[in-house]
Amino acid sequence: MLAPDLWLLADSRLPTGGHAHSGGIEAAVRRGLVRAPDDVAAWLAGRVPTTGLVTAAAAAAACALVADRPEPDWTPWDAALSARTPVAALREVSRQQGRAMLRTVRAAWPTAAVDRLGTRPHQALVLGVTVAAAGGAPHDAAALAVHHLVGQVCSAAVRLLGLDPLALAGVHARALAEHGPVVGKASDAGTAAALADDPDLLPTATIPLPEVLAVLHVRSEGALFAS
Repeated sequence: MLAPDLWLLADSRLPTGGHAHSGGIEAAVRRGLVRAPDDVAAWLAGRVPTTGLVTAAAAAAACALVADRPEPDWTPWDAALSARTPVAALREVSRQQGRAMLRTVRAAWPTAAVDRLGTRPHQALVLGVTVAAAGGAPHDAAALAVHHLVGQVCSAAVRLLGLDPLALAGVHARALAEHGPVVGKASDAGTAAALADDPDLLPTATIPLPEVLAVLHVRSEGALFAS
């Protein structure tokens, strides 16, 4: 059962800047790689167990760190996430979304742990600390990270392709069910890394296509989404 505040974190209406990003799918749509709901599901099948796993594990680790020690040193964790995001454009996206979320979090959950993150933290770290501040657990942080990624992609697909929102809601629901084990794996990995105080234990999964498309996207003109 989610703590009451976590429902707010799961709500797409929370002003954290996520609406300005497509989860990388805009670049795929513009090149004809994604055209239908099944293509969106296939995109998620590649993204969630890789990028989604890394992000979810980092969020779980941040949540566990805050619960385990009052003043964690975020520098090595920030560096670990940067190392797992080899494309500069995607690192910038992560920090943009982290900064946007930070503004909302400081208004809704003003805690010292949030302030210690700095001014441009990676989004996953902000999410994890916020979940802890809202009374959640590492598994909640991992689940919300995956939920946000899937929701971002599905929402963007509706806007980019004019697809039936009901069909994309189905894609969203099935993706969350299908990738439930990713949440558990991320939660376990993040918690273990936090308990060992070793960010090197975070997953390193990746997939090349979205990284290449991210570079092309940042160089393109007339894009609807920032990423």
